[in-house]
Amino acid sequence: MEAKVLILITMAVAMLGMVLGASHTVGAPAGSWDLQTNYTLWASRTRFTIGDELQFQYSTTVHNVVEVRKAGYDACNSSSPIATFLTGNDVVPLAAIGTRYFICGVPGHCIAGMKVQVNVKSKAVRTVQRCRGTGKRLRCRYETVLRSATAAGIDQSTVARLGLAIVATGLMLFF
Repeated sequence: MEAKVLILITMAVAMLGMVLGASHTVGAPAGSWDLQTNYTLWASRTRFTIGDELQFQYSTTVHNVVEVRKAGYDACNSSSPIATFLTGNDVVPLAAIGTRYFICGVPGHCIAGMKVQVNVKSKAVRTVQRCRGTGKRLRCRYETVLRSATAAGIDQSTVARLGLAIVATGLMLFF
């Protein structure tokens, strides 16, 4: 009976892990939200998808985070912010496809390179080869397959609630 419960819990955790997004600490692993990190390079090495989140870590006495439009990003101008973050441990959910722009609003910091552009994409897809037949009659084709429930248009919170309901039901049945 304990093995069945363990299997049920493992399946639910795996299902939740498939749909929940990643947390990206801006500038990590070598830096944080600071004047030393190359954010263009950092962002180019990271794939951002719907459901992920950005985490900005910085000293509140020295920096802040301001989300701006492209014009504000290009001009390093924070006078018309979309949002301003001041906690030093700011979490920004990436809930939609598109480009987001963040700068440090402290004078001189953005011009010195303290800005990041994040391109949020849909959940990753993968290509699968499907074959039928044998020998000379083997016919293969490639298909693009969605990797997650989010990419299939299923809300993450619904899948999470379903996973928790499965675990709760399984625990009630086994005990």
